[in-house]
Amino acid sequence: MSKKILILNGSPRKNGNTSALTAEFAKGARESGNVVTEFFLGSMNIGGCKGCFGGGKNADSPCVQKDDMEQIYPVYKEADIVVLATPLYYWTISGQLKCAFDRLFAVAECNPDYQNPKKDSVLIMAAEGNGFEETLYWYDRLEKHLGWKSIGKVLCGGVMDIGDIAGKKELQEAYELGKSIQ
Repeated sequence: MSKKILILNGSPRKNGNTSALTAEFAKGARESGNVVTEFFLGSMNIGGCKGCFGGGKNADSPCVQKDDMEQIYPVYKEADIVVLATPLYYWTISGQLKCAFDRLFAVAECNPDYQNPKKDSVLIMAAEGNGFEETLYWYDRLEKHLGWKSIGKVLCGGVMDIGDIAGKKELQEAYELGKSIQ
């Protein structure tokens, strides 16, 4: 049975190393019959969460802010798998991804107990260095808190400039991870 996969690409570079990883992941996932929707957050108009607790009153438009998150909410709610794709910035995820992810709380506000929809997830990261520990700490705790299940991680270090990822084994790992989703 095919899965619905949402990729939240938090890279500011549309043709960067993170996007190369998501392209390979998506290729493998589509070859296995899955439906993949990717949002390139860097080119979207998404305001930061205001912490107003005013969302959740309309399941079709859960947040009080009306911006490009309106495109993401319906795909997120239907998704079986959420892919968090980001470059490593100051030992964690990019601001673009954090901003969009924070805004997903409006969907949880649609539930009386603020329960998030249960999802499987994937973490895809590219970085100049190789220090992923802080992000993995955050990701593992996020999964636990949300009740999500991580089905894989692809972490590629040593890739700063656009194109540095060419020939890296992590591209094949991303493809194989996507391909493994049935």
